[in-house]
Amino acid sequence: MSSPAPMLKLKPNAASARVLRGHPWVFANEVEALLPAEYDGEVVGCRDRTGRPLGTGIYNSKSQIVWRRLGQGRVVLDAEWLLGALGRALARRGIDVGRDRRTPPAETPVVATEAQHDAAENRRGSATPPYIGRLVWAESDELPGLVVDQFGDTLVAQVQTLALEKRAALIGDLLTELTGATEIIFRNDSNLRKLEGLPAEVHTRSGRPWEPRWASIGGFDYWLDLAGGQKTGFYLDQREQHPAVAKYAAGKRVLDAFCNQGSFALHAARAGAAKVLGLDSADDAIAAARRNAQRNNVSAAFELANVFDWFTAQRDAAPAWDLVILDPPPFAKSKSAIESALRGHKELNLRAMRALAPGGVLATYTCSHHMGDAELRGVLAEAAADAKRRVHVLEFCHQPADHPVLVTMPESEYLRGCILRVE
Repeated sequence: MSSPAPMLKLKPNAASARVLRGHPWVFANEVEALLPAEYDGEVVGCRDRTGRPLGTGIYNSKSQIVWRRLGQGRVVLDAEWLLGALGRALARRGIDVGRDRRTPPAETPVVATEAQHDAAENRRGSATPPYIGRLVWAESDELPGLVVDQFGDTLVAQVQTLALEKRAALIGDLLTELTGATEIIFRNDSNLRKLEGLPAEVHTRSGRPWEPRWASIGGFDYWLDLAGGQKTGFYLDQREQHPAVAKYAAGKRVLDAFCNQGSFALHAARAGAAKVLGLDSADDAIAAARRNAQRNNVSAAFELANVFDWFTAQRDAAPAWDLVILDPPPFAKSKSAIESALRGHKELNLRAMRALAPGGVLATYTCSHHMGDAELRGVLAEAAADAKRRVHVLEFCHQPADHPVLVTMPESEYLRGCILRVE
């Protein structure tokens, strides 16, 4: 007879555990006892305090999140199950996986050296460009800790859980089969890996180095360093917001704060802005933004600056901007930091409102899941009151559909914002 499957059980006093309301996580302090380390990175079951099954998930005794649900029933984390989960993730994004994709696609790669990129654009003509976007968004796609972005024929994967790290080579093979990708870059340099007891590293599936090159995204060429740039090389989650904000830019003076590679600034300049200035505190971001502006033949200036300090230096100047974009990095990387993050966002939005001419537009965002819609709206209300400005919402903004939100997991929703008219 086979031995019974390993099983976690919630403590008798764990009645408030979020897993009981559909959340996919169980924390170490919510279970009666941990399992032996031999089960780390493997699939185990979990039951509530009465013995009712809660599903099957991946286990890691080294992590504060000891269990992450894969499914309600029995799951074997093998090639067949992974292929099914990956296929469902692609199907959610409208990507056809019904035909054999084991041979790389015939289309010209979207990423290339500068000369190859120009030649590819001439050959492609009216052909449908290769997919650029998020393919896998962790728990929202039944694959805890796995994030995959596609840039044409190159995929960038982040593996942040022990169980999927043990199966990373298999996942790479399956992704190649499904997408026809010619290369996968494993950007396993996130600090989240430390919480799973995993080392930080970056490597490619082929073992060959991946050199920076041009990529066409949203009608613009960007010089991308997918192996060494921030996150997975480009902030794909904001690509729908770039044109959404640019429609307010024609003839306007535009300030793009925390500009990174300059996407908002480039879109505003091409939309006919009278003046565009981008600010960022990172040397490499400013260098990339200037290179991108030159490549795309748009008029935009970029300055190395701490945005808070820059606004402070301008506080006595007359309102000089008609459109201000605030897209800062996360201020609240943990729940304990939320109070200081709210103060920071309030102060930042206050300074931006004061810098806007009457009737100007403020596009403001937060990328911390700890800061919900109610918190963001509260911050904006406080800033408007202190600025003594009448502020209306033009648009509410959220992450795109290829970053799906799991309704039982608030952490899967992290990007939100508002486009405001400041009178």
